[in-house]
Amino acid sequence: MENDAGFQSALEEARKGAAEGGVPIGACLVSADGKILGSGHNMRIQNGSATIHAEISALENAGRLPASAYKGATMYTTLSPCDMCTGACILYKVKRVVLGENNTFVGGEAYLKQRGIEVVIVKSAECEALMKKFIKDHPEDW
Repeated sequence: MENDAGFQSALEEARKGAAEGGVPIGACLVSADGKILGSGHNMRIQNGSATIHAEISALENAGRLPASAYKGATMYTTLSPCDMCTGACILYKVKRVVLGENNTFVGGEAYLKQRGIEVVIVKSAECEALMKKFIKDHPEDW
């Protein structure tokens, strides 16, 4: 999973977020046939936004798509998704959520599973290190 293009794109987005001084979380939405539909990173700090989380950014950057585009899609994210992002994955009927790590934060994984969405945990050391550094350096923003 760590070598999947979608996961690598999400990880690159997390690195971009870190370089911008933001929360280092990235996401990438990949269609059932393996095409990257959109990717993005958390922009809460950079844009002073309450809602631009990585998964929402990836969906936004994918643009307005027909419902069929999401059928069988995978959302790659570097951190366990919060309730809002969990809801977005459910709303768009994403089939699978692949997350980099869930040691620094556990989101809606159980609810995703309850709704029939496959959840895969990569246990990425880099994802965890990015988050731990951010939490240590910017506790007020976490």
